[in-house]
This record gives sequence, C-alpha cells and structure tokens, in this order.
Amino acid sequence: MKEILSALRSGFGFLTTIPVGISMEGIEKLMKHIYLFPVVGAVLGVILAAIGFLSSIIFPQVLTSLVIIIFIYYLTGINHIDGLADFGDGIASHGTKEEKIKAMRDTAVGTGGLVFCIIAIIGIFVSLISIMEINLLLLPYALIVAETSAKQSMVTVAAFGRKLYEGFGAITVENTKSSDFLAGMVFSGAVSYFFLGVFGVEAFIASQLAGLLVLHTANRHFGGVSGDVVGASNEIGRLAALLYIGGFAWMRF
Repeated sequence: MKEILSALRSGFGFLTTIPVGISMEGIEKLMKHIYLFPVVGAVLGVILAAIGFLSSIIFPQVLTSLVIIIFIYYLTGINHIDGLADFGDGIASHGTKEEKIKAMRDTAVGTGGLVFCIIAIIGIFVSLISIMEINLLLLPYALIVAETSAKQSMVTVAAFGRKLYEGFGAITVENTKSSDFLAGMVFSGAVSYFFLGVFGVEAFIASQLAGLLVLHTANRHFGGVSGDVVGASNEIGRLAALLYIGGFAWMRF
C-alpha cells in the first residue's frame, strides 16, 4: 500500500503541476502502477468540476468555458499539449518516417502543430458551451469523465504502442502491461458510469477510440509511439469525450 501511495503521489508530480515533489525513485514506482494514471485524472476532474461549477455561478457561459480551459492547462501544464503540437508537426511533415520523426522532435512549433492545438482548444471551448446550454448541472460530471478518459487514453496508447526512441515515452510504453490497461479501463468505465451512466461510458469509449486513432496514425507516420504521441493522446482523448457529451447530451438530458 505504501508503494501504491508513493506511486500515486508521483503520478500527480508527473502528470500535473501540483507541487507534490517528484523523484526518479517515485517515477520508477509510478511506472510499476501505470493503471493509476486515470485515478490522477479523476482527481483532476473533480478539481476542475468544482472550478467549473463555481465559475458557472459567477460568469456567463463563454467566460466560464475560458476559465475552465485556463485551469486545465494551469493544473496539467503544457507538456501534453506540447506533445500534441509536436505530433501535428510530424504528421504535417512530408518525406520518410525518419524525416517525420525529426520534424516531431524539432523544438520549434510548425504550422501543423499550431493547427492541431488551435483545433483542440476551440473544440474544448465550444464543447463546454454546448454542455452548459443543454444542462448546466451536466458540466461538472462531464469534466470528471473527460479528464479520467484522457488519462486512460494515454494508458491505451502506451499499452498497444511500440517505442520509437528512448525517453519518458519509451519508459511508459515499456512498462505498460495489459493488466494496467484492463485495470485502468475498469476504473475509468466505473467512474464514467457513476457520474453519467451509460452516456458517460459511451463518452469514455469515444475517448479510447480517439486514442486508438492516435496510435494508428502514429504507427502509419512514424512507425511507433513516443512521449509526444502519448501526450497527444491525452489532449485528443479529453477532446473526444467532451465533443461526444456536448454533441449528444441533448438526446439524453
């Protein structure tokens, strides 16, 4: 139990900006319990749900959506969306897989990455507004489901991917076992069902399908998975869940 709690603490240090302290020893423990990723996501979702609910009482919907987005990246940092930017640059690049990988690893942000990030942020923005227009009380639950699903998308990609090169991405891919994937799926599915019922599970499934699409795209363009790809799956997984909820909630609520 002590090791699991230490791994969970490291999960917050690794996946968020919450100042819990982090060390290589902690990272090693986390890598033995990667199924904890969506647990971190669920806690983040609860924090964002509280922020979103309070903001919706004070501000109009447009400003509430902006506040939530600001806090998403304040709490999670820019590592994952930076991964999305690099992922977009690699996909947009022409040439061989090696040239695409080089473009993905380039520290400069290109047009492809910029477009991917703009679409992702606008997608979150309009999804949140749509959710609030349908049912304001749906917003907190949607944020919990989306953030939990996003972290499980990372586990899904890591579980089925093969590493491209050494780094934190490679460590994650190498250490993610089928048992991590299954445990994460059960936990995330249960969280989604608890808050939104069958509709929440559907949004969760949409998020995982988006993660598998990221994996397929990475395999086709690069021949494997890197930390940038895993980070991109977090952003795209969150977006897919929110788009599903914002797009179909009117049929259920």
